Amino acid sequence: MRLVCLLLLACITARANVDWPEMRGPTQNGHAPNTGLPIHWSEKENIKWKTEIPLRGWSTPVIADGQIWMTTADPAGHNFFVICVDAGSGKITVNKQLFHCDNPEILGNDVNSYATPSPVIEVGRVYVNFGSYGTACLDTKTSDVIWKRDDLPCRHFRGPSSSPVLFGDLLIVTLDGVDLQYLVALNKKTGKTVWKTGRSAVWNDADEGPLAKIGDHRKAHSTPIIAMVGGHAQLLSSGAKAAYGYDAKTGRELWKVTHLDYSSAPRPIFHNGLAYFVSGTAKTDLFAVKPDGHGDVTQTHVPWHLRTHVGKFSSPIFVDGLIYTAAGESFVSCVDAANGNVVWTERLGGTYEGSPIYADGHLYFFDQEGTASVLKPGRTCTVLATNKLDSGLMASPAVSGRALIIRTKTHLYRIEK
Repeated sequence: MRLVCLLLLACITARANVDWPEMRGPTQNGHAPNTGLPIHWSEKENIKWKTEIPLRGWSTPVIADGQIWMTTADPAGHNFFVICVDAGSGKITVNKQLFHCDNPEILGNDVNSYATPSPVIEVGRVYVNFGSYGTACLDTKTSDVIWKRDDLPCRHFRGPSSSPVLFGDLLIVTLDGVDLQYLVALNKKTGKTVWKTGRSAVWNDADEGPLAKIGDHRKAHSTPIIAMVGGHAQLLSSGAKAAYGYDAKTGRELWKVTHLDYSSAPRPIFHNGLAYFVSGTAKTDLFAVKPDGHGDVTQTHVPWHLRTHVGKFSSPIFVDGLIYTAAGESFVSCVDAANGNVVWTERLGGTYEGSPIYADGHLYFFDQEGTASVLKPGRTCTVLATNKLDSGLMASPAVSGRALIIRTKTHLYRIEK
């Protein structure tokens, strides 16, 4: 019994040292602990420090043991770096090149970067990913590289986006390209492949126009989540033409819901036995799935769909039975999670890439122009504050204690009362 208690205490202590382990926080859904975050700030108010981040990257900062880790890359995509910032002072303590590519594929857009996938962190280890350009594990105390992989092929075409996730001893990486579409689980201690599962979508894009012919209709950018369904861990993943549920331990496909969309970017959410997905960027359908089925469950396990003002890039967030989604066309909508009915839709302005967070009874939405809107959740739209930073936001925010850690296109901020 004493040994069990000691192990439990060690696990609790380890979790307590990790503030923001991945792009959507400790529960994978954008919810932060109630910490006393500010709702007002500007370039002259509630800024503890502001640090310029070199080169270019949209990855969300992850935070543990007083360290803030993120990735960056040169805009041409030749060199790929990991950066660590001291959470107390804002000083850059690590700026290490991990990978090089002689002939990177041109992005062809202003939405993505070569360092968009966010790291994932646990006590003592940080895992960084640049899609097919490379994946690595580093010691957070020494910044030494423990292992590296650069042999996971995929032609991203518009750049890598999907972030890795941790599950037990597995680091699960998603590679949805124009040529290959699969998920691979690596042993987090060694980097060796444990399982690999290809997407089973039926490609019906032969006559869908020029974007389909160059492979756009087979891509996706979403990051999966882990959900407990019937006592078993499922990997809920959004791909082109389908959403999937996989056995997280083995990678075996359990079910899928087919659709006609592609380039899905928002991360799924899960609550009270239902999973919620966004299909992609063309039709942009938000839909609910009962994840207890087997095989193709498109006709049997989808309670509702919504196709109005759904965010194409920003992930939805669930609070008290309501789902909030920020569309690229300046709208934020509130949706009843039980039936998909729209409760309200308001034009807040701006376009949204980064995903919102919820803390202290407040919703925080950040747009590409650097404006943050703080809302009170509920069946009426109540804007509590509007804040502006000099540069726009593509990355999702993070939380450390009583502080917001915000990465803009040029700088990293610690925003704190």
